[in-house]
Amino acid sequence: MASVAMRRSVADVVQDYVSLTKPRIVLLLLATAIGPMFPAAHGWPRPALVLAVILGGSLAAGGAGSINCWFDRDIDASMRRTRRRPLPGGRIPAAHALILGIALNILAFAILFALANLLAASLALLGTLLYVFVYTIWLKRSTPQNIVIGGAAGAIPPLVGWAAVTGSLDLTALALFAVIFLWTPPHFWSLAQMLKSDYSAAGVPMLPVVADARTVKLESLAYALPLVLVSTVPFVTGAAGPAYLVGVLGLGLVYVGLLAVDLIRGHLAGRLFAYSIVYLGGVFGLLALAPLMGQ
Repeated sequence: MASVAMRRSVADVVQDYVSLTKPRIVLLLLATAIGPMFPAAHGWPRPALVLAVILGGSLAAGGAGSINCWFDRDIDASMRRTRRRPLPGGRIPAAHALILGIALNILAFAILFALANLLAASLALLGTLLYVFVYTIWLKRSTPQNIVIGGAAGAIPPLVGWAAVTGSLDLTALALFAVIFLWTPPHFWSLAQMLKSDYSAAGVPMLPVVADARTVKLESLAYALPLVLVSTVPFVTGAAGPAYLVGVLGLGLVYVGLLAVDLIRGHLAGRLFAYSIVYLGGVFGLLALAPLMGQ
């Protein structure tokens, strides 16, 4: 019985440390890093490069998440959604999260540098630095535009995937960066609408906390419209074909339609948040399939 209890205890500790890396977010970021590798390679990218991006990208994103948990542990303690996380719950020493985050990013840089190239490794590190210093430490607590500017950190993974294959960046890669940059505000604002009281209690000035609902919805729509346009750039540059174009336009029109309905009728925040994830996964899934379909 004692050994069983000990194994459970160890498993719980491991689970807590893993949770610091925010694995669900890591999976979404990985999808946006791997998808661009296929058109960049005009087919199947080399397995070693895919492995580098999976390992290096996971470690870099997980390390950034761990550092975010360390810095935001006071905010997490005041929000119902996050107060049971390991640091506010007192289950892990705060310093461990910081050490873990730094160590994971060092390892991520080494893996990407060794298996891919310096540009991919540097971009992954840049993503962490933007997320930690620009978004977490500077903007999150100081301006309602926090996620707009700070969202650049989450837009780095497509650049990492593209650079891992080509060793450079071009218009297609920059357009994919812009896709996530424009997608981020409507995505997070729909979440913030559902968690408005939490962010308010924590003193985080997310736009839905400081602005009326109509303003939030209008600004979300203002980002979604150019998002649909920018998503077509891979077709324009020849990185993807007609099937990709039809697919992303369909996904985008549904997204814009949901935002318009929410503006007029309201009460769609939950659906918008869920569909925004489907939208992003769909765009990068279509992107990965494009060269495999002979486009």
